Amino acid sequence: MGGIPASAAATAPELADAAGNYGITSASRIHFTVAQAGGGGGIVGAFGKFSGSFRIDRNDVGHSTVEFTLYPESVKTGEKRIEDFLKSSAVFDTANFSTVTFRSTAVKQTGPDTAAVEGTLTARGKSRKERFSVTLLDWNRGSIAFNIRGNIHRSPYGMDVGTPIYSNVVEFDMNIKGQRR
Repeated sequence: MGGIPASAAATAPELADAAGNYGITSASRIHFTVAQAGGGGGIVGAFGKFSGSFRIDRNDVGHSTVEFTLYPESVKTGEKRIEDFLKSSAVFDTANFSTVTFRSTAVKQTGPDTAAVEGTLTARGKSRKERFSVTLLDWNRGSIAFNIRGNIHRSPYGMDVGTPIYSNVVEFDMNIKGQRR
């Protein structure tokens, strides 16, 4: 689940070389953790179904865009009881809200192989601005991969059941692979 050490990160390509439209591939991995008070096990899981695309702008990384959809019905924790609870009306409410979406509103390069992406996350019909840190992992002419991390507070989305025993913060650790279209 951890990211690649900085020493193993890919050398950043020239923006013009990496520019283009990419589809997010099924080889991507979306992991999350919700800590438990007192250092207990918490909840660790992943989403198996997602889709999305991103565009890297040829002239200015700040004009790049990201669109991403995940399907909470695909949540996996290794325990059916927890998965059913996460899908229930107490958390994702998959009967009424089949997707969680993210649409970028700003991309800012923060280093030679890092960026910050801000955008609107919508879950359970509620939208708010969120921010993710992005690190380049791999690059070749046809594909690119990033590690994306971010902490999302559950309560603004009406998913704060179980607090304070379970943290209000969901930690995302995602390895996203894009294939040039």
